[in-house]
Amino acid sequence: MAAKQVSGKLRTYISAGKATPSPPLGPALGQRGINIAQFCKEFNDKTKHIKQGVPIPTIINYKGDRTFTFETMSPTVSYFLKSAAGIEKGAQKPGREVVGSVTVQQIYEIAKIKKEDKNFRNVPLESVCKTIMGSAKSMGIDIIISNSKNSENV
Repeated sequence: MAAKQVSGKLRTYISAGKATPSPPLGPALGQRGINIAQFCKEFNDKTKHIKQGVPIPTIINYKGDRTFTFETMSPTVSYFLKSAAGIEKGAQKPGREVVGSVTVQQIYEIAKIKKEDKNFRNVPLESVCKTIMGSAKSMGIDIIISNSKNSENV
């Protein structure tokens, strides 16, 4: 009996420059018929300019003939916010607990990076900033609006 030709999409997060055949990535690729060594080599080459260990959202399109293509996006908003606020994780009780703070300038810089992603290409930069501010609030991160006279929290 011939094996079925299966194609599909695999969405995953892979650490930049650290794709390896070991679990959990190797088995996930193997059961879909993807050449694990080839994928790891191509992914690590494509992400070598990014700081090692940064989680990269990746979409892998595979076909039954063992061919594949993949696209990477910029790291998640939560990764950028945690880095900017200097925290390990978000609040346990968002809204009642504040674990860090970021400035509007930092929000703007994150938005410029995320604007390059396919999901945000046709979205105005202001809307991307508002989305990031909502994520910050849900993580328990204050947004500091600073001007020359004083600064206040949002």
